Amino acid sequence: MTDQTAPGYKPTTTHAAWGAGDPKLRISRDDDRFIHHITTDTVRIGTADGNELQLADTDPVHATISHDERDEYVLTLHGAGEMNKSAVDSDGGDRSEILRTGARFTAGPWTLVFGREEFADHGRPFGGREGGELDDQPPQPARPDYTNSSPDEPEADLEVKDG
Repeated sequence: MTDQTAPGYKPTTTHAAWGAGDPKLRISRDDDRFIHHITTDTVRIGTADGNELQLADTDPVHATISHDERDEYVLTLHGAGEMNKSAVDSDGGDRSEILRTGARFTAGPWTLVFGREEFADHGRPFGGREGGELDDQPPQPARPDYTNSSPDEPEADLEVKDG
């Protein structure tokens, strides 16, 4: 009998809790450099009062980053600027993209680079196969449903193992 067939076996997962990975923006302009940690589900970037991230010389709401139901961070660029998806969207189409570590975009004279510790689990418990590539190992449980989660309420039934 293997661990996987033992009564009460519950596979571990490398799925992280809602909002995990310390999402942040590294921001630079000329000699100014700082980090903005993303701690809310919406980050409005621009000059308007009440924005979570205020940057001089940008539109009142130049860009928005939204934390979506799949635990992804999505950039929508409202003002002029460059992003990984396209430098300029001249046809007025959607100027949104999912941010991955290293994704770069601009807002006015500012350059912003997204970073988040990400997990390369390849759909396998413990982030890989215990006995090598030819070992038979069932996939880990499906991705959690983050619909009712928030950064203040981490998933209690998720377990993260360091390999």
